[in-house]
Amino acid sequence: MTTGNGAVTGSGAAVIAAPPTGIERALSAAVAGGSGAGRGGGGGDAVVEVLARTRLYVLVARLHADTPGWTAPLPTIRDEATRRNCVPVLTPGMVPPWHPEWVFRAVSLGELARTWPYDVRRLAVNHGTPYAAMVDARPRQLKAWLRADERTGGHEHGVLLTDGGGPLHGPLAHGLALGAHLAVTNGLIWNRLGAAYEEYAGDRDRLRSPWGIQHRAAYRDRLASLMECQLVGRVQESVLHVRRTLTARLGRTPTREEWAEAVARMFPVPDAYDRTVADRALDHIPRYEERLRADGALAPDGRVDTLAAFDLGRAVNVVRLALGARYTDPYEAEQDVLRIGRLARQAYPSWADFSLGYLMARLVHRAEDDGPEAAESTYRQSLTEHRILTEDPASPYRNLPWS
Repeated sequence: MTTGNGAVTGSGAAVIAAPPTGIERALSAAVAGGSGAGRGGGGGDAVVEVLARTRLYVLVARLHADTPGWTAPLPTIRDEATRRNCVPVLTPGMVPPWHPEWVFRAVSLGELARTWPYDVRRLAVNHGTPYAAMVDARPRQLKAWLRADERTGGHEHGVLLTDGGGPLHGPLAHGLALGAHLAVTNGLIWNRLGAAYEEYAGDRDRLRSPWGIQHRAAYRDRLASLMECQLVGRVQESVLHVRRTLTARLGRTPTREEWAEAVARMFPVPDAYDRTVADRALDHIPRYEERLRADGALAPDGRVDTLAAFDLGRAVNVVRLALGARYTDPYEAEQDVLRIGRLARQAYPSWADFSLGYLMARLVHRAEDDGPEAAESTYRQSLTEHRILTEDPASPYRNLPWS
């Protein structure tokens, strides 16, 4: 079997076509640091710490994954070097390419400890690759796994994770980078169209709720709506359209009063639902623009002109979820991501503008649904992710040209 970055997972020599993610590098460093969890096994505190902070993947036949109410037991393999049975798992950068009938289940180190087979004493991480670790799994070690899982809180969120073997340049990388906000939020690789977005069952669950997608036809319909930016918020987008139109007409950004008067003409009934939403948008949008200026994320004379980034960014993630759920195939998914990239370039002039559009949409909708106080945590999280994507030297927003 060949992993996503080109490593051969077998008993022969492994060849790496491109560097793995930071997770595999951290795992290799922990093994090389003499933690005792290398080829011969052992406790491996440093290795366990790395494993506790990431998703681990086990291979599952799709037929078994689709069986209602049944979870396939952990698989086992025989390690010829030690002549011991092991449970094989993969770290995110080593997951193999997409296959229609083989899927992956994500497990935490704590879940492995709780469901461990009584007669197996080794965990084989990335078996047969240069990024392998053989970890002791006796009862004492399983308790240590549980403690590590509780201490770390599971896999990391809010991190930029890049697959060195995935698209790093060109239109496909550009399109995938449009979905990087949610990838950072969830601690997932941003530049991958592959076997799983998060995991097979989780990908299907995420499509079912909130998207209402349970089959291919529903997926294609919802994706079309996202590509046409029909879900971002008709009223809020109309409010921004009014300001863009006034700006073009006046040759300057309109005053708050000029903007409000034009919005009132578009929504003339004061007590109608649309007018109420428009009035709240007139309050939320300038407020968050001022905060973004104060925090240095928006230029003193800058504006957010459209919220289209929210639908386009989510569209990329829906494509990736559908690929993981087996509602689409890699070729079709790639074509959809490329199309989303073209739509984004038509709507925005730069990565920073796209990112701010995405951020503003999240804030406006959270404030509309739950009130400005509830949106405060969303603001802090979104600003942090915006800074990661626009300031981290490894970010695609720093390394990919917009046009």
